[in-house]
Amino acid sequence: MSEPLRLRIHVSEPFDFERENPSPDLFGTTLDHLDAEAEDWLIELEAGYTFHEEDYADMLLSPRYVGEHLSKVFDSILGAPVRIAHRIEDEEEPGWHFAMTGMITLAPPPESDGDQKPAEDQI
Repeated sequence: MSEPLRLRIHVSEPFDFERENPSPDLFGTTLDHLDAEAEDWLIELEAGYTFHEEDYADMLLSPRYVGEHLSKVFDSILGAPVRIAHRIEDEEEPGWHFAMTGMITLAPPPESDGDQKPAEDQI
């Protein structure tokens, strides 16, 4: 089994995303990158986000433009544009609603407290 892919998701729309969240940048992982035919990737977030006073722990990403694929993130320097969906908990029609846009980039591994060494001037 392959390792999960860690991504940085920068939410650019809605412009006031930061009013309910500490940052427009979210980090999460997916295994959907292993399926070359997957058009959408489900991202499990490291820390959730709030949108319209509802809390979410995951999101669905889709290419922003027709004809593109999310695997473009592997070849890009600045990232790939995406549409971002949040889960709908409607009993009649559960699913996803695309209400945000942003950019995805490859993220470095998360920092662990045990790996950090003090800087020379802090010793």
